[in-house]
Amino acid sequence: MGTLDDWVAAACTELGLDPSTAEVPVVLDLARDVAHQVLRPGAPVTAYLLGIAVGRGADPAQAARRLAALARSWPPPDGPAASDAAG
Repeated sequence: MGTLDDWVAAACTELGLDPSTAEVPVVLDLARDVAHQVLRPGAPVTAYLLGIAVGRGADPAQAARRLAALARSWPPPDGPAASDAAG
């Protein structure tokens, strides 16, 4: 088991969640898309919003696909330093 797996298992235990329900690859792919297409600080915020949506009954994979598509369609920042300045 790697460090990420250990962390997810510990975090799930702390929160009373079943680690088998953690959609780690889905969340990481979404975070990557947001960080690269929108801005880096948007990645954890979007992961949080995904968690809220899933907590309210959304399908994790479907919600992540919708958010990833939104991120991929997002207009690029104004300049190369735009993502650094925002974060």
